[in-house]
Amino acid sequence: MKHSIKYLLCAGMWSFLALPALADGDGKDMFNPITTGVTTLNIAPDARGGSMGDLGAATDPDVNSQYWNPSKYAFAFSSAGVSVSYTPWLRKLVNDINLAYVAGYWKFGGNDLQALSASLRYFSLGSVPTYDNSGTLQNTVNPYEMALDLGYSRKLSSSFSMGVVFRFIYSDMGFGGLSSAEDMSGAAAFAADISGYQTVYPIIGRSECQFSWGFNISNIGSKVSYDGGTNSSFLPTNLRLGFSFLFPIYDYNTLSINFDANKLLVPAAPRQSDYTYTDSDGYEQYDTEAYNQAKEDFNNTGSISGIFKSFSDAPGGFKEELREIYFSTGLEYSYNRRFFVRAGYYYENKYKGNRQYATFGAGFSLNVFSLDAAYVLATAQSSPLDQTMRFTLSFDMDGIKDLMGRRRR
Repeated sequence: MKHSIKYLLCAGMWSFLALPALADGDGKDMFNPITTGVTTLNIAPDARGGSMGDLGAATDPDVNSQYWNPSKYAFAFSSAGVSVSYTPWLRKLVNDINLAYVAGYWKFGGNDLQALSASLRYFSLGSVPTYDNSGTLQNTVNPYEMALDLGYSRKLSSSFSMGVVFRFIYSDMGFGGLSSAEDMSGAAAFAADISGYQTVYPIIGRSECQFSWGFNISNIGSKVSYDGGTNSSFLPTNLRLGFSFLFPIYDYNTLSINFDANKLLVPAAPRQSDYTYTDSDGYEQYDTEAYNQAKEDFNNTGSISGIFKSFSDAPGGFKEELREIYFSTGLEYSYNRRFFVRAGYYYENKYKGNRQYATFGAGFSLNVFSLDAAYVLATAQSSPLDQTMRFTLSFDMDGIKDLMGRRRR
């Protein structure tokens, strides 16, 4: 059973994650999630963002801003940092799927107006045995997806910054080791992100608060193909827009309220059920010719034109376009920027994937390092995301430098 699950993940991971929505028999014809290649690029890698409903477009900068909004690095408190994150993925179903993520940044230039950043993500599907048609074990494959990033961000004013990221992506789902897919191989792609971030400090009553907003358009790039270009898939190009409001509640205590909205900038694939007509005898028939033409047009759509098309191509019109927006909201309590408690909620429409879950987490920070943990509690029935854990260990280079300086003295 576990091996069958992995084959299903290799063939279409996001479709598998959306399976709970299919239980709604009345909505089968309305179930129409957006499908992409390299779906793991949109999995939140770190524990802080993961504990607040998977958000981070406008939260305070941290080492893992590369994924959420790289332009935040220009406002980072420390001059440099590095972090390591680990997520055992779908642990309720299998025990060797995981996401590893390493990120870091370095601020430079006069007044630290600029920052360079980099990250590496590696999603492993563990070991999958392969068999021939007679059921004889052939070999074992190790499917994986990875992405290597390099980013640059800069303050354009005292309150606003922008950033860009260039990304190399490689997806090897192990098809080459499957007897039924000998002509398929790994897929490579290039992509870029563009982001912006602004933070201001309004005075409300007698307290100085912090209001921030940010955006990140990620994975703008080429399409991916596992069969030499005969069939290709869109990257999960995503528009993220977020807001954050932080205010003091007593002396060293602060609370932030955060919100992110996301939309995949990927056109919807045509469905055969949308191409029907009623014949002369009153029976409903499929218009195969129109459906095949729609599939050909979809496959020939470029990645950039697909971004613009994604705002107006839903079969259900504007109402269905709104369903494609998914939301995250989260709270973060901080005591003296040393101890943190977090909670959040993630919502995706049941006809677009049905990922709905509450998240919780905590963390503590010292001068040299910080440790964060997050936990997912799914609210959608039979969700494979239930009980997912994330862990992040971060190091502050300024703190390490100060510690080494004190030791020399």
